Amino acid sequence: MFRSRSKEEKAPTGKVTADLSKQPRDPQAPKGRPTPKRSEAQSQRRRASSGAPLDRKEAAKRQREARRTDLARQREALASGDERYLPVRDKGPVRRFVRDYVDSRFCVAEFFLPLAVIILILSVIQIRNIQNISLLLWLFVIVLIVIDSIGLSIRLRKQLKERFPDTPKRGAVAYGLMRTLQMRRLRLPKPQVKRGERP
Repeated sequence: MFRSRSKEEKAPTGKVTADLSKQPRDPQAPKGRPTPKRSEAQSQRRRASSGAPLDRKEAAKRQREARRTDLARQREALASGDERYLPVRDKGPVRRFVRDYVDSRFCVAEFFLPLAVIILILSVIQIRNIQNISLLLWLFVIVLIVIDSIGLSIRLRKQLKERFPDTPKRGAVAYGLMRTLQMRRLRLPKPQVKRGERP
């Protein structure tokens, strides 16, 4: 009754277990791991189907690449004037009109940097009369820029009211005045109209 079984008797049981493992598993039997929550399972399925990255490093890498491509598109758009990829501050028909309006005119403010360099050189020269002339020239340039900017902002406001009566125009005049301070060659987005050509 309590005797040990021989090797021959033990062998068939191994075969039986191997045969049992090949049989389909009973749905009621435990599977050896916890069942994931529905939200977790759905998020895993979504991630797998969308090709979203599973780890942070991969996500950060993809984000950097997307940012790089967006910046490259913006640079191209600033050079070509393509509205689709311009930065938000430059988008829209109002901003485009302001750019064209400013670019079609000569503005005193765009010559501010070269004039400032000349005046600075004159002020360094140790001759009293030349230093006085440079000071007067500096005041004259500033007064001219202020008068020109006031005139431009009045005309621009009037044009915007006529052309875009129902469109929001907040910050459009300030945008135009900031553009006048840049030299025409260095303006971004690049000018799309020639001087004297009315938009």
